[in-house]
This record gives sequence, C-alpha cells and structure tokens, in this order.
Amino acid sequence: MQKIKVLSGASVSEQKLREDFIKLYLESPIIDEEKMQNIGLFINRMSLSRILFMHELYQKIINVHGIVVEFGVRWGQNLALFSNFRGIYEPYNYNRKIVGFDTFEGFPEVTKEDGEYNLVGNYGVTENYEAYLNKVLQCHELDSPISHKKKFELIKGDATSTFGKYLVDHPETIVSFAYFDFDIYKPTKSCLELLMNRVTKGSVIAFDELNCPEFPGETIALMEAVGLKTYSIKRTPLNPLISYIVID
Repeated sequence: MQKIKVLSGASVSEQKLREDFIKLYLESPIIDEEKMQNIGLFINRMSLSRILFMHELYQKIINVHGIVVEFGVRWGQNLALFSNFRGIYEPYNYNRKIVGFDTFEGFPEVTKEDGEYNLVGNYGVTENYEAYLNKVLQCHELDSPISHKKKFELIKGDATSTFGKYLVDHPETIVSFAYFDFDIYKPTKSCLELLMNRVTKGSVIAFDELNCPEFPGETIALMEAVGLKTYSIKRTPLNPLISYIVID
C-alpha cells in the first residue's frame, strides 16, 4: 500500500479509538441503499465541526459575485461540500464555478520558512486520485440543477504556475471565496499575490493553518503578501486553526 506522510497530533489512545471507529465503519451492516443517508453515524465531533465551519464560511459569500477557489485540494472533501452548498443555497447560479488547485503528489518543495516538520511529498494522495475525485464531483453535479453546465474544475500541478495560467486563460475571473490549504510558504505567497487583484468587497479568504507552529510558512506568506494588520483575522469556536479575512 502506498505510504502517505502526514503530521498527527493525536495521542496513542486517540489513534487507537479512531482505528476502531474506522473498523466499525468498514464493517457496517447497513444495507448499501441506505449507507449514504446514514453517513452521520460516522462523522466525529472534529469532522462535523469542520463541516459546520465550511458551511458558515460559504454562507458569507452567497451574495458576493465570483467563483470559489481552493488552494490545496487533497482528497477533495471541501470541493464536494462547496458544490453541495451551492446546490442548497443557489442551485441556479451556474456562474459560481468551483475550482481546485493541487499537485495531487504532496508538497512539491519546501523552504526554510516551512520549519522542520515539512518534507517534500508530504500530504500526497493515492495514485491517479484526481481522476477518482473528478468522478465524485461529477456525481454531485449531476444531482443538482443545470447539470449540463460543468461548474467545477480540477487543475493539477504546482499552483505557483498553474494559478497564473488559469487567470490568463480566464481573464473574467472574480473570486468570492478562496480557501488556502497549501500549508507551506511558497505557493501560498505566490497565489495570494495573484489573488488580491481578483477579490472584491465582501470576498472571503480563509486559511487552514495560520498561527500554527507546525506550518509557519502559511503565516509568513500572509504577512509578506498582504500584511497581518491589513484585515482582521477572524475565527469561530468551531475549529482551533481555521481562520479567515473578509475584504472590506
């Protein structure tokens, strides 16, 4: 099995509990036709709080024009959530495209700003995962109105070059919501610098690891590209790390 390297702050007992929970999930006797309707059985407190926070963030941009962008897709759960939030709150807004950028191979490089814990290749995914994720997102889209219009896009590669190319290919782009989950310095800073010319008043920019000792590069990137005093960095009690700014 392919070895995927990630950092974990869980204790040994917490890891054991999660392993037992995964086993219960895999051994579920629920009939296949009803497994998806009962997925809430297996969403733990941490995962549910994260979903609630994503929902809270999405609600802030419903009346703001522009696309949704995620920098650092990994397994793609956020993209699926954003697609479903669009289907709930604005099912006929085919202009609300959802675009994800990722190498799908883990960190392409790390710099001194990223500290001692991060290594090239960390936070990768299984081989050809982006093809699988594309099928999953397509299923979500087909289950919503105006399904004949493709409203999502996955862009594989180093975003320090692919995001700039995307903006050249799509000069009309306005970003209403950007979610940064690169974790590391270089792509975060590069994409932030490009992004700031594409946001409008009311746009939300969220960050997964600001003020996090294990991932210092994300904070340094924001400090250098935007400045820490330019906007109020907000959070909610739902998650200890995720934070966001609102362009005003």
